[in-house]
Amino acid sequence: MPARRVLIDGRSGSGKTELARALVDGWPGAQLVRLDDLYPGWDGLDEASASVASILGTHRWRAWDWAAEAPGTWHELEASRPLIIEGVGAISSTSVELVDVAVWIELDDETRKRRALVRDREAYAPFWDRWAAQELAFLAREKPRVLADIEVSGLDTETALAVVRRACGV
Repeated sequence: MPARRVLIDGRSGSGKTELARALVDGWPGAQLVRLDDLYPGWDGLDEASASVASILGTHRWRAWDWAAEAPGTWHELEASRPLIIEGVGAISSTSVELVDVAVWIELDDETRKRRALVRDREAYAPFWDRWAAQELAFLAREKPRVLADIEVSGLDTETALAVVRRACGV
């Protein structure tokens, strides 16, 4: 039986979004929630991570409006369709118990930073260290890499996708 709920986690710039999009594209009916759409500002990693269990239980989530710096629109998910949640903080001791497959993406720090700053240009650069500190605190507390069912490299999306698809039965 195919997996119904998948978490994809890794540090900023590791390739989570690219892998998640590729997985959704090849999985008919799959829904994607990006934690980037939930973080309530640059200090919101823990709050968004805590919301993952709620999303899995209620099949709804509320976006963060970065421009207004306030809660945004509510989004409804279909419980019968596969769900992928990706982002830093997706895998925690609470959320991992609620899913079929948890994926950790590993990538070296230099490559991650280069990718993230190219992707988001100067909008992210002033916040890199602030966000990285939250990531490190989260990693030390929750140990998502240890909790993950599988680990893939962020250097090769095609190979990572094949591994994740096999784990998900897709």
